[in-house]
Amino acid sequence: MYATNYHRASSVDEAVRLLAGTPEGKYVSGGMTLIATMKQRLASPSDLVDLRHIPSMKGIRVEGRKVTIGAATTHAEVTQSAAIRAVCPALCELAGLIGDPHVRHMGTIGGSIANNDPAADYPAAMLALGATIATDRREISADDFFTGLFETALEEGEVVTAVSFEAPEKAGYAKFANPASRYAMTGVFAAKQAGGARVAVTGAGGDGVFRQKAMESALAANWSSQAIANVTVDPSNLMSDLHATAEYRANLVKVMAKRAVAAAG
Repeated sequence: MYATNYHRASSVDEAVRLLAGTPEGKYVSGGMTLIATMKQRLASPSDLVDLRHIPSMKGIRVEGRKVTIGAATTHAEVTQSAAIRAVCPALCELAGLIGDPHVRHMGTIGGSIANNDPAADYPAAMLALGATIATDRREISADDFFTGLFETALEEGEVVTAVSFEAPEKAGYAKFANPASRYAMTGVFAAKQAGGARVAVTGAGGDGVFRQKAMESALAANWSSQAIANVTVDPSNLMSDLHATAEYRANLVKVMAKRAVAAAG
């Protein structure tokens, strides 16, 4: 691991100012990806600006059906939130499936979506819930936020501060997890909302998380697992690697989508 300078920010403004004063600095929250990458000597930031201790970036607020989660909120806190479980239990279930207890107590929702790993769980939830990603500069819809493998709409030095969404009428998440890492080889989050349905797939797309529009149309007409039984999933844009072929993942998309809808009820 390369030498680096550590800074603990106490506010968003301070974090931005600290990063601006470094030659090649990086924000770090839970560090579940960045620290591991540094240990492998695949990344060598000159400075790390820690976001975990910024009060305004922590906590969960539920007002009616509106849910707001601070970016520095851990997966464990989301899993254990009675307030979120009351309006969107699927998100609590998703958070409880991430990694192992150590990862869930250190990893944060903001770090997960900012990293946008193609097999991460939260991007699927944010996309299916039609969430809004708040940063220190602006608000970005989830549809515009995730732009590719490990790529987002974030600009240089921009920091995610919170996510928010209107709780759906129903929602469910199901994933086929890698038995070692617990990352999703394919995961599907399905949400029924007043205006229709949204279905997002992680772990399978060649360009990262994506919406499955054919399933959305089928579920908008009939919210049931059987409604998507005849939907064809094209494998041409899916990943193929040592874990699974694109064709296998295409089948998993359908299987996990049916399970997600069934879990939603």
